Amino acid sequence: MPRGSSPKRERQYEHIKESQEERGASTARAKEIAARTVNKERARSGEAKSASRTSTQDPKSASQRGGERSRSGAGGPTRDQLYAEARKKGVDGRSKMNKQQLARAVGR
Repeated sequence: MPRGSSPKRERQYEHIKESQEERGASTARAKEIAARTVNKERARSGEAKSASRTSTQDPKSASQRGGERSRSGAGGPTRDQLYAEARKKGVDGRSKMNKQQLARAVGR
């Protein structure tokens, strides 16, 4: 988190990071997603010193979009996302499965 951030933004960062790790993202990727999300929210609310145009002019905040731009859109979840879900459910042989087989195994 950037220096001088509020306790609210600290909590938001931790919550997003933990959520991403639960979904199967690596620690580094989870930190990146959390930092980008919190920084965008800070820019939208005027807390950041500088902000990109997309951060301030996007019609919806990240929390309102609810993953509209995520890969789980038209193409569905990625193989890695399906693999993480299969691991949580304890599916045997998941490492040798392709995307379609993992989707069937987790019930998608």
